[in-house]
Amino acid sequence: MRIVWLVSGLAGLMLAGMGVVLPLLPATPFVILAAFCFARSSPALHDRLLASRTFGKAIRNWRTHRAISRRGKAASVLAMALSLAVSLVLAVDLTLVGLQALALSVAAAFILTRGTTA
Repeated sequence: MRIVWLVSGLAGLMLAGMGVVLPLLPATPFVILAAFCFARSSPALHDRLLASRTFGKAIRNWRTHRAISRRGKAASVLAMALSLAVSLVLAVDLTLVGLQALALSVAAAFILTRGTTA
């Protein structure tokens, strides 16, 4: 089972890396998933992820307070709004835009209703 957790953690990190450059794919949830998987498979990778300057604080805040930083919330909601705007500018089918708006609204509601850290 340890290998399954390890592969899942590595997949989470890969998706997080893609999320850094793709506007529709969030990075932080995949990093949190990777930390969860590494905690069950590789203490060394888990510790390295927690020590990361980029993601360590977000993981610790989520783990201890179930909270997201103001900056993280703002960046997430802004990215969602921009991706919806891009879809409208590109004249994507309105049915797809509606589904996208619904999914982004649910994601934004989840993010905005979590606790906030400084």
